[in-house]
Amino acid sequence: MTLGQAIADRFFRFALRGATALFVLIIAGLFIELVHGSWQAITTFGPKFLITSEWNPVTGKFGALPFIYGTVVSSAIAIIVASVVGILAAVFLAEFAPPVIARPVSFLIELLAAIPSVVFGLWGLFVLAPILASTVDPFLQRFFGFLPIFSGAIYGIGLLTAGLLLALMIVPTVAAISRDLIVAVPNELREASYALGATRWETVTRVVLPAARAGIIGACVLALGRALGETIAATMVIGNRPAISISLFAPSYTLSSVIANEFTEATSAIYLSSLLALGLILFVISIIVNGSARLLMWSMLQRTRAR
Repeated sequence: MTLGQAIADRFFRFALRGATALFVLIIAGLFIELVHGSWQAITTFGPKFLITSEWNPVTGKFGALPFIYGTVVSSAIAIIVASVVGILAAVFLAEFAPPVIARPVSFLIELLAAIPSVVFGLWGLFVLAPILASTVDPFLQRFFGFLPIFSGAIYGIGLLTAGLLLALMIVPTVAAISRDLIVAVPNELREASYALGATRWETVTRVVLPAARAGIIGACVLALGRALGETIAATMVIGNRPAISISLFAPSYTLSSVIANEFTEATSAIYLSSLLALGLILFVISIIVNGSARLLMWSMLQRTRAR
């Protein structure tokens, strides 16, 4: 190794460590700033802030429970729908679709991920919500109305609408990444499965998908992260009502939506501190979700290597 190569190698190593340290400092600084900004709400309301439903800027009483509920439920609907649709689409494009179909459809899926959130929100408000209000929601209520989640008045906008819209937004992430992971599975595994007499479908479900399972879970978690933090689109279709209802047809609120809607209206210190506390809660939820997914992926990889 020449002197120039040694210097370049050392500089590259230093740049990587510096970039990693900078990233850690940014995350730590963001957390410290959120804690500092929300400290008044933390000291005033304490743990009750997480389990209280009242949100009244006039009386200065604030509780985060309705927003946590709306965020968790809408994101859960989104990731369940997006995971099923996205993984099935990825399997079809990678294993079954001819190239003349797979290539343009893959391009369209990736293009869908580049559409701005506000466009999704407008489409959800003027197209998706009326369709759900006139067709889908009445159908669900007619045949499954005995379930509490499909009971109550139909508004068109609400948790179900927000969840389905978020699912549409994160499906491209799940489908595109999962497709690349499935394609990257070595052909030797497929050939060995066929040699043992397995069908194409059995090979996909028992060999290909398990081999790419850890990466697919990572793709779903990455998509879930976007669903948790989505603001504009969710704000336009979720109804923006700080209340908890078991019905998926009812309007609700998310953590990011209430921050976007009310941040400019926060005239008192406790009001502003409460909004920052909501941001801190969203930050912690994101850290917990991503950390849990990382641990799950690590355990899966360890079991795979042990075999």
